[in-house]
Amino acid sequence: MTKGQSVPDYVAIGFDKIERDLKFFIECLGEVLSELGLSELASHLPWFGASPNKVDPSEVPAQLGLVYSIAFQLLNMVEENAAAYVRALREVEEGVTAERGLWGDRFAKLKAEAIPESVIAETLGKVRVEPVLTAHPTEAKRLAVLDQHRALYALLGRREKEHLPASEQESLRAQTMAALERLWRTGEILLEKPTLTDERRNVLHYLRDVFPKVLPELDERLHHAWVAAGFDAARLGVGAKLPQVRFGTWVGGDRDGHPGVTAEVTAETLERLRVNALVVLRRQLTALAEKLSLSEWMQSLPPSLVAAREKMTEALGEKARAILAANVSEPWRQYVELMIERTPVEVATYKPSQLRASPGGYQFAEELAADLTALRDALIEVGAKRLAESDVRPVLRAVQIFGFHLAQLDIRQNSAFHVKALSQLMSAAGIDGSQWEEWSEVERLRFLEKELRSPRPFLHASASAGPEADAILGCYRVIAAHIARCGSDGVGALIVSMTRRLSDLLVVYVLAREAGLTRTLPEGLVCILPVVPLFETLDDLEAAPSILGTFLEEPMTRRSLEFISWNGGREKLPLTQQVMVGYSDSNKDSGIVASQWGLQKAQARLAQLGRDAGVRVRFFHGRGGTVSRGAGPTHRFLEALPNNSLCGDIRLTEQGETIAQKFGNFVTATYNLELLLAGVTAATIEHERSAPIPPPLAPVLEKLARSSQQAYRRLIDTEDFLTFYRQATPIDALEHSRIGSRPSRRTGKPSLADLRAIPWVFSWSQARFYVPGWFGAGSGLKALAADELAGIKDQLRTWPFLYYVLTNIESSIASTDLELMNAYADLVQDKALRDKFMKIIVDEWHLTREMLEKLRGAPMTERRPRMLRTLQLRAEALRVLHWQEIHLLEKWRGYRESGDEAAAEKMLPDLLLSINAIASGLRTTG
Repeated sequence: MTKGQSVPDYVAIGFDKIERDLKFFIECLGEVLSELGLSELASHLPWFGASPNKVDPSEVPAQLGLVYSIAFQLLNMVEENAAAYVRALREVEEGVTAERGLWGDRFAKLKAEAIPESVIAETLGKVRVEPVLTAHPTEAKRLAVLDQHRALYALLGRREKEHLPASEQESLRAQTMAALERLWRTGEILLEKPTLTDERRNVLHYLRDVFPKVLPELDERLHHAWVAAGFDAARLGVGAKLPQVRFGTWVGGDRDGHPGVTAEVTAETLERLRVNALVVLRRQLTALAEKLSLSEWMQSLPPSLVAAREKMTEALGEKARAILAANVSEPWRQYVELMIERTPVEVATYKPSQLRASPGGYQFAEELAADLTALRDALIEVGAKRLAESDVRPVLRAVQIFGFHLAQLDIRQNSAFHVKALSQLMSAAGIDGSQWEEWSEVERLRFLEKELRSPRPFLHASASAGPEADAILGCYRVIAAHIARCGSDGVGALIVSMTRRLSDLLVVYVLAREAGLTRTLPEGLVCILPVVPLFETLDDLEAAPSILGTFLEEPMTRRSLEFISWNGGREKLPLTQQVMVGYSDSNKDSGIVASQWGLQKAQARLAQLGRDAGVRVRFFHGRGGTVSRGAGPTHRFLEALPNNSLCGDIRLTEQGETIAQKFGNFVTATYNLELLLAGVTAATIEHERSAPIPPPLAPVLEKLARSSQQAYRRLIDTEDFLTFYRQATPIDALEHSRIGSRPSRRTGKPSLADLRAIPWVFSWSQARFYVPGWFGAGSGLKALAADELAGIKDQLRTWPFLYYVLTNIESSIASTDLELMNAYADLVQDKALRDKFMKIIVDEWHLTREMLEKLRGAPMTERRPRMLRTLQLRAEALRVLHWQEIHLLEKWRGYRESGDEAAAEKMLPDLLLSINAIASGLRTTG
């Protein structure tokens, strides 16, 4: 932007673009519906027709839920595209520093703080971020529907080209209408639960087709911002260590409460991950061969590459001779085609790609990386450094990032399941294990530590000990066999959910010994995979430092960390213990303020404990898709982490619908991964140069958390709360939905404790209460003394954690709707019960709004107009769907209460479609 120019009104530009693109989509959808003989339905389309509030919920047209669901999905696409457009415009107008949280902004701020360039470059080399894609039941859309959404988003991008010829405009409109008709005919609703194969296919789409295209763009944006900041480009040149993105997944490995994840499923998942990694690399090598059409008359192969080519030719035999007979004057291309032939995958057009074993083929990714490195160095040797950088380096980066495994598969299981497996093994070996839970922790540890001094398993590998033992050992043996064949790169960690004591972790060592996941060294037994505690409830978070401290003191833990730190013999890494913290269960048990403060304290203490023990703690954040489950803007989340808790290495879950929202298209995926990489880099530098000093307001936050927790517990512990909850929200309908392959309850018991946090949050959101996202905050703030409240207000802008939590609570309050809350509450049959709980909830709602405004000094309407405008755009159309859902819920429950299950089952698809439509409108489930 030149001096004197006014700053564009980006908010107005964004909303104008939303209106234009949304009108185009809705007009096209209206035309499609009219052509299909559904003119009445088309007349009810929101935003550009008659006011939808006039629709009587008992007389709505058939399939109104479906058309509204599609309309909201189109709005979501349009908003996403407009956000990307405005970001690009701002960068053009104001430069690379314009967008908060991205590389340009981060480098400018670090430079302003006088952080040396050398320190920033060194930190870049040790940053590693790992999004872990999971398949919790939060993605309410069918996978076939997501395919159509991707096609529509691509068409939306084509509309942005200026001066499109009339013929191309007509073609674009025709293709859009065709995509919309496919979407309409596909239908939104899942008539059957998705299988694990379905969920795996969805995750593989992102790992195979999205992320490989994004990563070169991420590197280019890093280089551009680095040079724009005035830093030395040579520091990021050939051979420089750049930030690493790795990927993980739980699909096919997470068996906590999911009996469908068998050893066979895990084996198949590891195989599909390997196949798809090789497909990614083969694609990139094929493109590289096309680029390297260098003639031998212009530059001959250096002797080093001639020798490498001859070695590959000898290994491949006859196949190599056929390759060398073609393109005889292009030896560089031939070299790459030999690498393609060595890639152990068979790619077919009309059937899934398969692994293949052939003489001379690559077994490990390091072998391919070595050949690519030789090619890069040879290009530099003949003076083609630019080609080495632009053509070979991205492929080499892909090999380093995806390897031959694509993503690491974690194995997660509940500690109670592990204990059952151990008890069965003990009993099968002639040891009474039936009373394990009755033993004291001292007795349990004495037994486990004695067992871990011996490499001898309890049973022969072919023996059966019981269902839980067989399930665990079957899975572990699959993992051991995969590691023996392919190495350990494709396997993540053994995660123990509901870790509540040290013995929960040592049990896993014993089970690993039984299945071949340990090695005997001169010093003693080691586990070849990380054993990772998952601390979920508030009590577990408070106990976490004590549990981790004693775990790190265990001789087998120390030996195992040392063994794993050698990274398969490639390099010596710092001793690192991964620790997973869950955001959902602590919130469900204690409310949002107590949960967030408990997580903050636990991470600070765990990080300090690691430093004292000489072990780096790598946090794995189990975040969900809503505020109550840890969601929030990435850059704010990273800034809010406790000081000295980030060591440059972080894992985060990406669950359900958030995967599509963050990574559904190239531009958005690039933006979100850049936010993560740049944010982790800046936060790591900040953490490493600051002393771990407790925040001055810690005592005030302790009081705030305690008071808010008490208010929250009073609500959920009040007699008949479960009755109110089950009647005032659509939780019963959600339990009949087909939105994920796993059950909504861990064990099937009809209790609040057994209900998973995801449907708990989903149901409150559907009824517009959003209780998990704000309840208790008002009472907590009200309980503070005047000077304590003044301290909160004073540090709101300077303490990122405080700002992050209170802003997220405010966002949850903004998403509530008092009128709709009362309407859903009217479904509660007992009026006295309804009135009692609504008074508690509504009083807390008013108090929370009042206290937040008191802290902020102004109402939300003045401070966050863009957020409120976005909510308002959806409000009117959502209201129609909510009234329809209330009507359907009442009718469906009536059929069930009267015993007419056939009638209830017949109308269930309409009810589930209503749920899907509202989830689309709210952009959230759980």
